[in-house]
Amino acid sequence: MMQITSTVSPHNLHKFQAIRCPSFTFRCHQHQQASSSSSSLKQPPSQTASTRLHLANLDKLLETQKPLVQHHQPINNNNNNNNNNNINDQKKGRTFLEGLNLGRLWPEIKPTDEMSPRHLKNLQRLLSKTAEYSPRNILGSRWREYHGSDDWKGMLDPLDENLRREVVRYGEFVQAAYQAFHSDPAMSPEQPPHPRHVSLPDRSYRVTKSLYATSSIGMPKWVDDVAPDLGWMTQRSSWVGYVAVCDDRREIARMGRRDIVISLRGTSTCLEWAENLRAHLVDMPDHDSKSRTQGKPKVECGFMSLYKTRGAHVPSLAESVVEEVRRLIQVYRGEELSITVTGHSLGATLALLVADEISSCDEEAPPVAVFSFGGPRVGNKAFGERLRWKKVKVLRIVNSQDVITRVPGMLVSEELEQKMRKVGGGVLEDRTPLAYSHVGAELVVDTKMSPYLKPDADMACCHDLEAYLHLVDGFLASNCPFRSNAKRSLARLMQDQSSNVKKLYISKAKALTVNLTRHPSFSISNCLPSPS
Repeated sequence: MMQITSTVSPHNLHKFQAIRCPSFTFRCHQHQQASSSSSSLKQPPSQTASTRLHLANLDKLLETQKPLVQHHQPINNNNNNNNNNNINDQKKGRTFLEGLNLGRLWPEIKPTDEMSPRHLKNLQRLLSKTAEYSPRNILGSRWREYHGSDDWKGMLDPLDENLRREVVRYGEFVQAAYQAFHSDPAMSPEQPPHPRHVSLPDRSYRVTKSLYATSSIGMPKWVDDVAPDLGWMTQRSSWVGYVAVCDDRREIARMGRRDIVISLRGTSTCLEWAENLRAHLVDMPDHDSKSRTQGKPKVECGFMSLYKTRGAHVPSLAESVVEEVRRLIQVYRGEELSITVTGHSLGATLALLVADEISSCDEEAPPVAVFSFGGPRVGNKAFGERLRWKKVKVLRIVNSQDVITRVPGMLVSEELEQKMRKVGGGVLEDRTPLAYSHVGAELVVDTKMSPYLKPDADMACCHDLEAYLHLVDGFLASNCPFRSNAKRSLARLMQDQSSNVKKLYISKAKALTVNLTRHPSFSISNCLPSPS
């Protein structure tokens, strides 16, 4: 049991109220009032004895917790016996100090490499091959709120529990897109693509359409001559995602509507990388002058190229996704529908272009929402205004340590761009990359919040999709520590990001003889950080 020296002042107890974690401050206040009322019934002890009594009670409560983060080294105290007299009720601590990290209160207390049997059991659960989630709550009549009808106001910080699950669920649809692509990345330049199997994480959905993206970049003749030797890395068209629809009646009832999902993976081929580097802005080809935007909506040239270019044997991404959405709207006309577009990295940028077009592809188009992970900037401010005018709701999940989310225009902040617009008479030249702007609401997570990842995790880890889902699963609020009951499996992180996981957990995983080799059911979520 942790002990504190008698030199700690009773006023240190007020530090618990400084942690602004939801519901925590109130509990601490209740405990303080209870302590005050009970002490008034008897002779007040000395200051040193009172301090020992309070800290002993806190130790008693902390001992009942099951933290996944760390244990603390005991500090020598010559009066240890006085701190062991009042340990009776272990159940109160489960709610009173849930999720508390004493390292934030007393920095001098260092974590130890020793883990109790309870810690090892929890770690073994997190290293299991399947994540353990609580039952899904019924969204019912509130589904529009969770789909962004009010831009997720009041739901992001602290993070609503139902929204957390929805965000993770849509992220897993993107993982399925990565897995399907990496299992068979090649496409024949002479023949139409063959049917592709997608292993969906949610069996209540079924895939209805495969989606392809094609690059328009002209390759030198010598590259075409040696293309057969380079394989799929030089192919112009690549499988980029899929359309799926919920077909399970119970899941439709739980969600409050039939959901159509469009899932898009991130950068994975050389030509996609090359398109990412084409960072100059181009006009939207079908801008509606009635959209009331200030200036012309523009987007990054490379993203528009991948979205609009037709392949030799496949339609463009724009053509295929609009055709399929129109078909599904016709099939399920009269039902309550929603369209959710989700993507990571490059897929996050294409998701915005898809959402922009499908939101107006039918007179009775259902509500459209975008859940994007680690997405760079896509267009200028007028493009964002265009999406808002079309009532497209966008939730950007952003790791504050992920530099990809700050490009193009990474060297100039949005605040500086706004100042430059004012200095220039309210107009910033559209052809400069400084005109890029983000759109939508933000859910900001941070690699440094995870007790399992190193605070100096590298760029690949900060941009990795599985790392994103791990951070979302553990996020409570920006002013709270990682939630202690996060249940997402750690094995997925250790498979691909072992160099970024703290050695303590790597060593314990090996000690537990947990098999961390890649399992066929694991989604391949890795995507090398795109330069734009």
